[in-house]
Amino acid sequence: MRALSITRYGGPEVLEEIEVPEPVPGPGEVTITVSHASVGLIDALIRRGTLAEYDYAPKPPLVPGLEVAGTIRAAGPDSGFSVGDEVVTLTLPGMGGYADVKLAPAGLVVPLAGSGVERAQAVAGLANTVTAYLSLTEAVRLPKDARVLVHGALGGLASVYPEVARLLGAREVVGTVRRPEQVEAAKQLGFDRVVLSGELGELSGERFEIIVDPVGGDLRIESLDLLAPMGRMLVVGSAGSETAPMVDSNAVWGKNIGVLGFNVGGFLAADTAPARPAADAVLPLYTEGRIRLPVTVLPMAQAREAHRRMDAGEAVGRLVLAN
Repeated sequence: MRALSITRYGGPEVLEEIEVPEPVPGPGEVTITVSHASVGLIDALIRRGTLAEYDYAPKPPLVPGLEVAGTIRAAGPDSGFSVGDEVVTLTLPGMGGYADVKLAPAGLVVPLAGSGVERAQAVAGLANTVTAYLSLTEAVRLPKDARVLVHGALGGLASVYPEVARLLGAREVVGTVRRPEQVEAAKQLGFDRVVLSGELGELSGERFEIIVDPVGGDLRIESLDLLAPMGRMLVVGSAGSETAPMVDSNAVWGKNIGVLGFNVGGFLAADTAPARPAADAVLPLYTEGRIRLPVTVLPMAQAREAHRRMDAGEAVGRLVLAN
């Protein structure tokens, strides 16, 4: 079968078409005929070599793509699925979505039939929405009437936090963006307010029970002063920085605040049991139209173009590849 591989570290040109054997599902597994595959920032970070020094990061050659949608091609014993079922996956261990066929643990596969949710929309957002839900229920417990601050509001993961936080009882969700021209687009995603990340002084005197940070860098350190007593910062990525600034542990101790990391891939790789209940909880946000993400769909053969847009900062919303 056909797949697209990151053959080495570099620019979009290192993505090359290869032929690989078609996988065969074992017990509790399925294979999916891929109609759509998400293009994530992690794909680009791995391709560029940004994460090369970290043991947890996959190394080339590898087929990128953490989520796919399509139909069940073959179902292993005890998978609970049948050939032809319309499905979308959550975040998959081992990547591999830029391909004709993808092997997946059945516990990370969600049926779409009857949901009314388009595949492109599902593959663009459902896994991130489950990630947001799990981060606010497993990594931390969102307090009732909490105020939540989300950095990088236009990012794929950040963009779904407003509706998930409200579903769990948040009172207010504030977003940050880098540039003034991004403010209105972020407001369309459901943030109550949007401020510039370079002007956090605008929030001086305010306190948040939860701060969600997929950006990193100096912004992470500057935000600690905005945490309420017993507040928690959720580190869910470092899209804006290749460095990991040191947190003053004495300040964390003295202010009764916490900094926690949440990596959904590692979390679900250890135990898939929380995945489907979380998906069941958030799928109605799509069915009811409470979450509707901007999505650009390109042919799978244009994967290099998708990565070029990511590198150039031209992507608006999520990028999805279609077979």
